[in-house]
Amino acid sequence: MKKKLSVILAITLLVSAALAAAGCGSQDAYESTAKGNAVKKIGIVQIVEHPSLNTIRESIIKELEAGGYKDGKNVEIDYQNAQNDMTNLKTIVQKFTRNKDDLIIAIATPSAQAAMNETDEIPIIFSACTDPVDTGIVPNLDKPGGNVTGTSDAVSAEKIMQLAEQLTPGIKTVGALYSLSEANSVSVIEDLKAYAKEKGMAVIDATVTTTADVQQAVNSLVGKVDAIFSPIDNTVASAMPVVAEASREAGIPVYVGADSMVKDGGLATYGVNYETLGQETAKMAVEVLEGKNPGDMPVKLMSDVNIYVNSDTAEQLGIDIPEDILSKATVFTDD
Repeated sequence: MKKKLSVILAITLLVSAALAAAGCGSQDAYESTAKGNAVKKIGIVQIVEHPSLNTIRESIIKELEAGGYKDGKNVEIDYQNAQNDMTNLKTIVQKFTRNKDDLIIAIATPSAQAAMNETDEIPIIFSACTDPVDTGIVPNLDKPGGNVTGTSDAVSAEKIMQLAEQLTPGIKTVGALYSLSEANSVSVIEDLKAYAKEKGMAVIDATVTTTADVQQAVNSLVGKVDAIFSPIDNTVASAMPVVAEASREAGIPVYVGADSMVKDGGLATYGVNYETLGQETAKMAVEVLEGKNPGDMPVKLMSDVNIYVNSDTAEQLGIDIPEDILSKATVFTDD
């Protein structure tokens, strides 16, 4: 009997050694122990494809990895793009809630609103929500409460217009190019109109519903305005090359709300760095994955605000960028 037990023990030890050598049961098999928990599921939903939002998403994923959460190792990231379709957006978020994801990262205001409408239990971290209070995402920036917090890409219409007056003085009429369906855009345009009223400027609205409307909206402003202003509007940003071409042909400078919109042909902006925005979003996500309550985390506003100009657009419009602005600016070209 003792001999038989000895044989069984020897076989057990050999099997265990073989499994260890193969990596079975080791940390390499699945690094779910990196944070002391099972594999986390993260749903990332993006309203539409355009450079600013893509930069945010890429930066989020990179920073999550830097924080110890690598896709395919100790987290599973499910990235979905709604292609600016509200029905798609709802379906995507319903999928995340049905799968009982541990965290939803919502890029842009419509994504955050859709996520909130589907769950008050799964933590939601939003990114690039320009005005999360007025759009009903959180009741308070300092104490958001509930299951939602995140980062804002709020920019000042006043500062952008002050930059516009430096680059192209004598603006009397501004064309406001935006989508009425995007609450964040409406909020910024209200600020633009308040500034314009104070300065004695007129504002002409050119609103769009889809990207197909954008060229016609720009054309409607030709001959009526001295400059065009577009906020961080996802619909317009997706068609920014169209805006740039039409406005350059008409000789109208376009001031925008995002660096990517300058890169795509807008003249200038005073805005946030979207790579930094993504990094800050991911840092908040890591805190939530490690047990922090999002409702206790203040919404983060970006202090990293820069001037961005497109030198090719300026050249085509015959605009000389003053050296004191150029020396502080990030300069883009069409190349």
